[in-house]
Amino acid sequence: MEKVPIRGEYIRLDDLLKHTGAVTTGGHAKVVIQNGEVKVDGEICTMRGKKIRQGNRIEYDKNCFEIVENEH
Repeated sequence: MEKVPIRGEYIRLDDLLKHTGAVTTGGHAKVVIQNGEVKVDGEICTMRGKKIRQGNRIEYDKNCFEIVENEH
């Protein structure tokens, strides 16, 4: 599981997928989210604007990310 630090209170799910390199574009993120290919805390999430916060776990295409607080 890869730990991903974020700035601020949250990051949108589609932005997170782009930030981590799991997808290459916002359009790609939109498609995989709407197709039900992404899980947030073990449940399929189809809302690309879902606010992802510290402690959330994201799964997509054999990748798993845990959101952690940015140390800066």
